[in-house]
Amino acid sequence: MKQELAQTYSSMIQTLKKIKVVPVVKIEDAKQAVPLGKALIAGGLPCAEITFRTSAAAEAIGLLTKEVPELLVGAGTVLTPEQADAAKKAGAKFMVSPGFNPRVVDHCLAMDMPIFAGINNPTGIEMALERGLPAVKFFPAEASGGLAMLKAMAAPYGDILFMPTGGVNAKNIGTYLAFPRVLACGGSWMVPSDLISAGEFDKITALTKEAVEAVAGL
Repeated sequence: MKQELAQTYSSMIQTLKKIKVVPVVKIEDAKQAVPLGKALIAGGLPCAEITFRTSAAAEAIGLLTKEVPELLVGAGTVLTPEQADAAKKAGAKFMVSPGFNPRVVDHCLAMDMPIFAGINNPTGIEMALERGLPAVKFFPAEASGGLAMLKAMAAPYGDILFMPTGGVNAKNIGTYLAFPRVLACGGSWMVPSDLISAGEFDKITALTKEAVEAVAGL
């Protein structure tokens, strides 16, 4: 891995360790992006992973990076190099994928873009280590065996860090974050799609504040 990219990863990881929670956002209408970003900031969570589960993702990322510059914006559910290109062009600062697609991962690394690729088995970890990745996404976390599985799987693999996502919520996030190999957790409970679609951003701010309070002492 290039030294510059390694430094970018290191800085990104330190930021995510402080934030602790990465809101995983599915947004249908890009016009909702800016008020959503402001709601997250008001709730004390300056980060958003905008998933490519809708056609509005790239435009939403572009609006957030321009209009809410204090928000750390990443792209999620990145399945193809083309989506990675679109996300980078829009201003995304990191990528997240549900699985470990070597083509996508290598493409992101080639353009000096940090990617947290999804794994839920030792083979995925070894593929990440082969490329020098310092961290991966553990997905789907709860369905794959939760914290017990993560601890057992992480044991042989030194210092690589994990971002559990999938089934993580306000009730169990503390148990994940207590494990030193977890840098942050991804979750969508504070940014439910129905509240975004309804424009109920005050409720999102309230849920975000609750999420921040839940991890504040960890």
